Amino acid sequence: KLPSDQKVTWRKDSALNDKGQNGEDLTGGNYDAGDYVKFGFPMAYTATVLAWGLVDYQAGYSAAGALDDGRKAVKWATDYFLKAHVSANELYGQVGEGGPDHAYWGRPEDMTMSRPAYKIDTSHPGSDLAAETAAALAAASIVFKNTDSSYANNLLTHAKQLYDFAKNYRGKYSDSITDAQSYYASGDYKDELVWGAVWLYRATNDNSYLTTAEQLYSEFGLQNWNGGFTWDSKISGVEVLLAKITSKQSYKDKVSGYCSYISTSQQKTPKGLVYIDQWGSLRMAANAAYICATASDLGINTDSNRQFAKKQLDYILGDAGRSYVIGYGNNPPTHPHHRSSSCPDAPAVCDWNTYNSASPNYHVLTGALVGGPDSNDNYTDERSNYISNEVATDYNAAFTSLLAYFSQ
Repeated sequence: KLPSDQKVTWRKDSALNDKGQNGEDLTGGNYDAGDYVKFGFPMAYTATVLAWGLVDYQAGYSAAGALDDGRKAVKWATDYFLKAHVSANELYGQVGEGGPDHAYWGRPEDMTMSRPAYKIDTSHPGSDLAAETAAALAAASIVFKNTDSSYANNLLTHAKQLYDFAKNYRGKYSDSITDAQSYYASGDYKDELVWGAVWLYRATNDNSYLTTAEQLYSEFGLQNWNGGFTWDSKISGVEVLLAKITSKQSYKDKVSGYCSYISTSQQKTPKGLVYIDQWGSLRMAANAAYICATASDLGINTDSNRQFAKKQLDYILGDAGRSYVIGYGNNPPTHPHHRSSSCPDAPAVCDWNTYNSASPNYHVLTGALVGGPDSNDNYTDERSNYISNEVATDYNAAFTSLLAYFSQ
């Protein structure tokens, strides 16, 4: 049920029958990418990282006149998480099934396939999913603390319960919600257990959460993990926030090492994009840039980290010759692998013939970041290429917070 003030006017209400196994209301939240599955793990990561930008770079949102929209985007996700957290140790982590969902090309308003709901509980744990959702709710509670204190308190209550669930019942969510394995399989839950504790500390100033974060960081040997920041790996996010909170040199050194490696030794395209992975290459660059921009604010190689972050952002926005942000700048993508924007308005037909059509997407998905180029800056704007031309919630997460950083 879309809010009356939402700006994507070509989208109407959809998936209004999304329900839990006992009939719980699971409407709302975000479809994941160019499809209509609600994958809770990347959705929670997206909410955490959007909230992070609103917390630390609110001035950037205000300067862009986007503070209200930013808060609404976070609240759309957190409202859903509150519904999905049906009891203390029970969280719905997925609605919709990958296979049947991906076999459909059309408007979400017209879906007829069954949309089963999948959950974690004490006998089917998911420490990563529960702790990341706790992080999202805790980070969002800081966003709303001064504008809606009762909502912020409710977020924090759920965040604390979810964190306890994550810590007391250990396991990877994708071993419990097996349909997610083909799409968002979790590598480990240890980083999320530390990440969740860090955000709960920021939200509560309760030292027990900081103690837990540092103890688990040490116990799990996270100091020996390679750096990185994605929907699955939070290690560099953990370290840059622990550096910010504690000012300890050990965390600063890890972040400094990661950003030095990424900015000087990591493969780059001829035009300067840091190339970490072919799948969502721009998302990976934006994630790294956001970590290093945050590091520069902490006095960690301030100038070089800021320059690196700016160069990556400028590449995305068009410095390499074209914009990779739909609806923005020079020659932006017009054929993203994204079902709803590809479809004409009802009652016109939208199906796999629409997908195969050479015509641009009927609607403009303004602001969405596409996957991006290959290691030689080659990019083809075609709907069928989901590696280079899909969009996803997590693609826009750190990218949006990076924009806020540079617009302050």
